[in-house]
Amino acid sequence: MGWWHPERTRGAQRRLRRATPLAGFVVLALALSGCSTDSQWERFGMPEIKSEQGESILHLWQGSWIAALVVGVITWALIIGVPLWFRRRSDDEVPVQTRYNLPIEIFYTIFPVIMVIAFFAQTVRVQNIALEHVNPDVVVKVVGQKWSWTFNYPDAVEEGTNVFVSGTGDDIPTLVIPVDKTVEFQLYSPDVIHNFGIPAFAMRMDVVPGNDNSYQVTPTETGEYAGKCYELCGAYHSRMLFNVKVVTQSEYDAYLDELAKNPDHVSEEPVVGGNYSTEPFNDDEGEHE
Repeated sequence: MGWWHPERTRGAQRRLRRATPLAGFVVLALALSGCSTDSQWERFGMPEIKSEQGESILHLWQGSWIAALVVGVITWALIIGVPLWFRRRSDDEVPVQTRYNLPIEIFYTIFPVIMVIAFFAQTVRVQNIALEHVNPDVVVKVVGQKWSWTFNYPDAVEEGTNVFVSGTGDDIPTLVIPVDKTVEFQLYSPDVIHNFGIPAFAMRMDVVPGNDNSYQVTPTETGEYAGKCYELCGAYHSRMLFNVKVVTQSEYDAYLDELAKNPDHVSEEPVVGGNYSTEPFNDDEGEHE
């Protein structure tokens, strides 16, 4: 009966040395694929990003997928490879019996904790970048109402004058903003919770009645993009669509001047839907019945 064969062990070691460069090449190829954003495969399903804040979110998404794929490849290689590699090769052989391996047990206990900490730290870092507020170049007061959107441009033409566009379920409104400018979206709702999102910017946020939600984006390329509500807000949620047009500064100014010429698009104050959209309706400090 044979318990151990030195020649077989040396052969296994040679095969392991040959397999190591191949595994390294696979991991490197996966990592390099995440450095480019030319195709949806390289973006791991994310749309083409057209904002400065969205680039950081895209890199976090790519890094998370690469880490998950590397861990998955190693895990499946161990699950499938170890039984094949150290299988019983003949009837008169008993494979080496190992009850425990302290270094490996410490590794697979500590490493997942390290991964969770790393993911958490990177997520917080990117979240801080995405939600950072600076002095904006443009302010748009966005109103989500049943069942469309209203876009207000306060003081854009002259102080004390607001121009706006509003859509209906049959008339999809268009949000026009300038390229390479920091745009702040201040979000209001006079009825139910909506969610204002633009996939090309990789940003979205809940529009909650009585809550002062806002975020900023800096578009990096002119073009036309789609926007929608990401919150199931009611029977006609599917109509909560809008278009986004990123234009040059001169085109943006001309657009606002054109709106200002039409009295139907001019108001003294932003059209936000009344007090319900701006005042908290669930004051924890007040009395409850």
